[in-house]
Amino acid sequence: MATVELTTANFDEVTSQEGIVLVDFWASWCGPCVRFAPVYDRSSEKHPEITFGKVDTEAQPEIAAKFDIRSIPTIMAIRDGVIVFAQPGALPESALESLISQVEALDMTEVKEKLAAHEH
Repeated sequence: MATVELTTANFDEVTSQEGIVLVDFWASWCGPCVRFAPVYDRSSEKHPEITFGKVDTEAQPEIAAKFDIRSIPTIMAIRDGVIVFAQPGALPESALESLISQVEALDMTEVKEKLAAHEH
């Protein structure tokens, strides 16, 4: 699956769906972002069941501000509408694949129970 451009118009809709959504916060002037893009694209081809989104932080500063993105690239993993990972830095392909495996292996019932307990 090709990557999806995420904007203020579609971000909440795309990231609140069931399943896994990966988000790459990037900018065209960012060297590490440009070098990471082919890795991200290859991974999107390998995992058609996952939504791979990209947020251009220059074009979508509101989204970057909402998530306090201070360094790019930043990779965020969202599963079933819950942010389960967010970290700045371009990941090597093996680390991105490892992240995907870990997010797929999460027990989301347990994650949501811990979130609910933390909120009380």
